[in-house]
This record gives sequence, structure tokens and C-alpha cells, in this order.
Amino acid sequence: MAVFVLADALGNTPIFLILTKGMESEQRNKVVDRANLVATVVLLVFAFVGQPILRYMHISIASMQVAGGLLLLLVALEMLQGELSEPIVEQARDIAITPLALPLLAGPGTLATVMIMVSESPNAHASVIVGIIAAMGITWLIMRQASRIDHLMGAEGAIIATKLLGFLLAALAVEIGSAGIRELFLVPSGL
Repeated sequence: MAVFVLADALGNTPIFLILTKGMESEQRNKVVDRANLVATVVLLVFAFVGQPILRYMHISIASMQVAGGLLLLLVALEMLQGELSEPIVEQARDIAITPLALPLLAGPGTLATVMIMVSESPNAHASVIVGIIAAMGITWLIMRQASRIDHLMGAEGAIIATKLLGFLLAALAVEIGSAGIRELFLVPSGL
């Protein structure tokens, strides 16, 4: 349940629609498939080897939050400036990987959650695997319905949604990044 809530398929669907603006339904579905597969694999890998990898590379969850916030902020700025009017799939960038799979579906919070779930109980491996696969399966089903939502919004609705969601995504990016900055730089009281 925690993975499903943190992946936030319902909240990310409008962002997905804007990032895939101008794509045909088939192209959009391929992006959903690839993003969901990448996010699922990353979550499974991080559940079991994430902590050793981060420790080896001396990377904290807070640093991942700052990096994720910066990535989302870049996308939000493109949305606000109207630079996302062409399908990104035709450019040299694959939105299925960044920002959809990472950091939207498998963000720092989700990665940290699955690592903590596995570390809290030595017998949690099977339940965490089933939980990740089930949550990402439901996320995939929800995001596959994005074309229907796009059809209902129309062109003017898409422009309004792009600007509004760009602003909200920028705020989310700042929130994620500032949480990481607070954790990195502010000393807890009492020390």
C-alpha cells in the first residue's frame, strides 16, 4: 500500500499527459509500459541492494531527495515556459526513464520506503516483492487510462492544465528538494 501511495499514479497521470502531449495513444502506452517496468525494476533492486549501494557510494536519502527535486524542477520550468508543446519522444530525450520512472514513480521516498521495509524484518522479502509488483501493476492500469482523460480535456484544457501542473510540480520539486536540504544541513535539536 505504501508503494502505491508514494508512486501516486492518480497524481502523476496529469503530469504524464502533459509530458506525452501530441503523442498517439500507442506511443503513450509504450511510454507507460517502459516507465512502469523501469520503476518496478528499480524498486525491486533498491529493496534488496539499495542500502549497500548507497553506503558504498556515500549517498544519503537526503541527497537523492535534492537530486529528485532538481530533476522535477527542470521539467516544471519547461512546462511553465511552454517548451513541452512537442512530443518529447521525437526528441533526444526519453521521458519514460526521467522524469516518469525516476523520480515520479520510483522517487526518493518510495526507494527509502522499500529499503526500510526489507531492513525491518528478515522475512519481509516475499511480501515486499509482492507489494511492489501489485502496486506497480495498479499504477500501470491507471496510467494506461490517460488517453481517455486527454480526450476529455481537449486542447484548451491541456494548455490550462500544463501551466497549472507546471506550477504545482515546481512546488512539489521544491518540497522534495528542501526536505533533503533540511536533512543534509540542519542539525537536529538537542545535539
